[in-house]
Amino acid sequence: MEMNSTAGPPAQQKLNQLFRASTDNHSPGLAALVRQDGKTLFAEGYGVRDLRSKTKVDANTNFRLASFTKQFTAMAIMLLVHDGELRYDESLADIFLDFPAYGKTITIRNLLNHTSGLPAYEDLMDAVEKTKGPAWTAEKQIQDAEVLELLKKEKNGNFVPGTSWAYSNSGYVVLGMIVAKASGKSYGEFLRERIFAPLKMNHTIVFQKGKEEIANRAFGHSKENSAFKETDQSATSATLGDGGIYSNVEDLAKWDDALRNHTLLSEKEFQPALTPVKLNDGSEPRWPKEANDDNLYPGKPVAYGFGWFLDPYQGRQRMWHTGSTMGFRTVIERFTEGHRLTVIILSNRTDLEPEKLALQVADIFFPAKN
Repeated sequence: MEMNSTAGPPAQQKLNQLFRASTDNHSPGLAALVRQDGKTLFAEGYGVRDLRSKTKVDANTNFRLASFTKQFTAMAIMLLVHDGELRYDESLADIFLDFPAYGKTITIRNLLNHTSGLPAYEDLMDAVEKTKGPAWTAEKQIQDAEVLELLKKEKNGNFVPGTSWAYSNSGYVVLGMIVAKASGKSYGEFLRERIFAPLKMNHTIVFQKGKEEIANRAFGHSKENSAFKETDQSATSATLGDGGIYSNVEDLAKWDDALRNHTLLSEKEFQPALTPVKLNDGSEPRWPKEANDDNLYPGKPVAYGFGWFLDPYQGRQRMWHTGSTMGFRTVIERFTEGHRLTVIILSNRTDLEPEKLALQVADIFFPAKN
């Protein structure tokens, strides 16, 4: 896909204005993809991949997806359920036999929809470092197996599974490990064989430092005192299932097609991913009340399936997810009714708000509902 943009001139102009206002030609920037009814209307890059080479961002620039990765982890689990290798009601203790008793009531379904109550591994890391001093750095990153060990040292979760909702990176790291255990392949290999290769997403990879190289790689940046500083990796950048994929908008257009055409799973098999979780008592879940980095809307109701948020926007059905990590911000917004619109924005700077930008794009294409 060349940098082709077939949106009509007025829309084209508005999109360009919107994104140009976000960055200049010499700063870290973003790649934007807009598709409607399965056709790419707009695919453009703005700004540079890094401040050393000053290479321009384009449709082939690979960004760290961060939590945008979770939809791929969920799809991998769903493919293993399809294969008969896993069941949604299997428990953590069924899969990892040495997991403590609190894992007996945490199911794969709880992990997928964030109702597991697993402690946040970032909090467990902090607790270790408070007593023992620094254990992990951007050079010595925490690995999946270490996350599982930290969770095994706990006696119980934060709440009884299914009684509350809390966005959980721990849950998705564990799901990535379940993919590996159930398939007998590494998480990255399974995703390549069952998702990326069949869809010809040839530049999408699960990144492990020292094992893979990323072509056309964007490096992450943060603003400090009005200047950009490269902030590409942190102590938690090596975990896989919660945020380890790199991809570009050209490949993600193929992912959008696969979701629209039910290429990997039938519509019926994919339905659980698009079914908002209800708590055990049948009530609607809410974001936790305490604000933190992963708590986008404290105290508000939340609709989440498997790897997708499902809350509508302006009365329009959508499936969406954001990603936020050291140096990167990403979003995918898929409006799934009527003239179906997909907006994907990948940025390599933390001062942009791709979710807000994506909804401004939606406003350009959708007339306001009265």
